[in-house]
Amino acid sequence: MAEHFHVNTPLLESVTMSKHVQTTVYLKMENSQPSGSFKIRGIGHLCQQLATKSKGVVCASGGNAGMATAYAARKMGIPATIVVPSSSPQLVVQRLQDQGATVRITGKVWDDANAEALRLAETEGLTFVPPFDHPLLWQGHASMITEVAACLGPTVKLGAVLVSVGGGGLLCGVIQGLKDVGWTDIPVIAMETEGANCFNAAVKAGRMVTLDDITSEAKCLGAKTVCKKAFEYSQCSELTIISELVTDQQALHAVETFLDEERVLVEMACGAALAAVYSGVIRRLQDEGCLPTLLGPLLVIVCGGSSVDMKHLSHLKHKLQT
Repeated sequence: MAEHFHVNTPLLESVTMSKHVQTTVYLKMENSQPSGSFKIRGIGHLCQQLATKSKGVVCASGGNAGMATAYAARKMGIPATIVVPSSSPQLVVQRLQDQGATVRITGKVWDDANAEALRLAETEGLTFVPPFDHPLLWQGHASMITEVAACLGPTVKLGAVLVSVGGGGLLCGVIQGLKDVGWTDIPVIAMETEGANCFNAAVKAGRMVTLDDITSEAKCLGAKTVCKKAFEYSQCSELTIISELVTDQQALHAVETFLDEERVLVEMACGAALAAVYSGVIRRLQDEGCLPTLLGPLLVIVCGGSSVDMKHLSHLKHKLQT
């Protein structure tokens, strides 16, 4: 079996994005992972650690964690059951089935699907694959920062890292990675959309918060409660985590601009991080003194996503304009 299921993704410099923020912007192109997103790093690692002798794996997912689980299971030759909420696009269901997974549609939001996945793990003796809340996931995701450090070399010091936050798995992995390479002094800008803002709500309240509902179209950010570790990191004085929100319209605008300028299509969840550059969040943070005026290079984690195609993009465009 391969050493791991993820690939070392390209680190690209974006000249056009650099113009927006007057500093070099590096893109970590996690959209080019075999499962379509960064999720394969952590999920592949977790499956190799926990599921080698398993009779099958089960995962609840709005798309990308399911894709990664299905991909890893196919490579390992074990069955995968993916439970998705009814809000998942048909495109996602089809892609999961193409990977050889059994798909079950349960409930309205991710939390409903997750309850069903936990039940199946219990009753059918399957290995439960959590989409974002597990130390093995964060350990796997941390590899992207190790790759960036190796690629940039010891002379380049980043000014900030931009990540999208759903349940907080990527955020925890990035922080783990920053710790691994000795970069904990680098600020992390945690981006969410309004209506899928469980991390921002927790940071503001100073405690874990459960959202009533997910009203954002960035469905892959749709966890009602952020993982505990992400919240703990936000309260840690040795780290700088800046939590920011953008509107669905700004996230969609970022997806469209990125498609035009970089010729890459990513989903709305990823658009939240890109919007920090395109919608002036970085510049505002500089004006407010949260980031230095002379900012070092920015690292944007282009987390990718399988839940988008041109048809879905034009549907979103129509829905968010009306």
